[in-house]
Amino acid sequence: MDDKALTAIAFELYALPFEEFVAARTAAAKAAAGSGKDLPAAVKALPKPSAAAWAVNMLAIHEPGVLAQLSELGQRMRSAQTSLDAAALRELARERRTLLATAVETARAVAERQGRSISATIAADVERTLQAMTADEGATAAVQSGLLVQVLSTDGVDTVDLDGAVAVPGAVPAPLSTTTQGTTKQPPAATAPKEERTTAEHGTRKPADQPRLKAVRETPRPASPSALEKANAALGEAMAAEAESARLAVDRQSQLADTEAEVADLTRETRELRDRLKAAEEQLDSARKNLGMAAAEAKQATRAAGKAKRSAMLAQERVLRLGNTRD
Repeated sequence: MDDKALTAIAFELYALPFEEFVAARTAAAKAAAGSGKDLPAAVKALPKPSAAAWAVNMLAIHEPGVLAQLSELGQRMRSAQTSLDAAALRELARERRTLLATAVETARAVAERQGRSISATIAADVERTLQAMTADEGATAAVQSGLLVQVLSTDGVDTVDLDGAVAVPGAVPAPLSTTTQGTTKQPPAATAPKEERTTAEHGTRKPADQPRLKAVRETPRPASPSALEKANAALGEAMAAEAESARLAVDRQSQLADTEAEVADLTRETRELRDRLKAAEEQLDSARKNLGMAAAEAKQATRAAGKAKRSAMLAQERVLRLGNTRD
């Protein structure tokens, strides 16, 4: 199967409005029928994205700068976490809250331009996904690909689970650090000649090696973080997590209040509509009864008019006969 062809088709499909995906996927699979059996089957197997994943894809396609800002922030947060900089982590957590709020609103606007509105629940899933991309390089690549099919989440400790998160995993480049770690190997140690090995075994070295060894020994090693520094860094992370949790709690309470108000409005509107429907049904019953009475009266009136017409004709004929008789 042509992986490049599948990737190209996927990029086109996941850039479409949400409601058009299924029909477009079917059409793309039919169009690929001339390429063998594998490609059409692979196109048919492309999963429809969740509403939140679709909204994130729209953000990646139409507003990539927003995701670039979050990606850069994620790099700074990971750097601060590596260096155990508690103060920087607290400041970056506040910056992330601001960027996430802006990104979610931008996602709402982009989705509406594509013909679909985002509910509070979907917006929360979008926010969790964008937060995950700031915590993990693999999640960053997945989000920026525009091929996301499900939302992401992070607990702040483990890496983000990307299994099944992207439509075509091969189209998403692996994070640079992961690639480097996975491919870099230490060069094999050269086998020293027998004479040199014998010399080393007796604890002697060539004179040329002594200055280099001395320099290595005299080079100061970086001090390991103290227990206090580690504790401060952990405290910073905990405080940042607490602030984030508090903000999410406030947001959820606000969403709850908005939803309760919406439910109350819809309940009231439903009650009013039911009352209006009941009144309309009563009016309809009354109108039907009046219609029956009017039909009966109209029928009687028609009969009376016919009878009167016949009586008038008979009277007219009588008048004519009497007139002719008098003559």
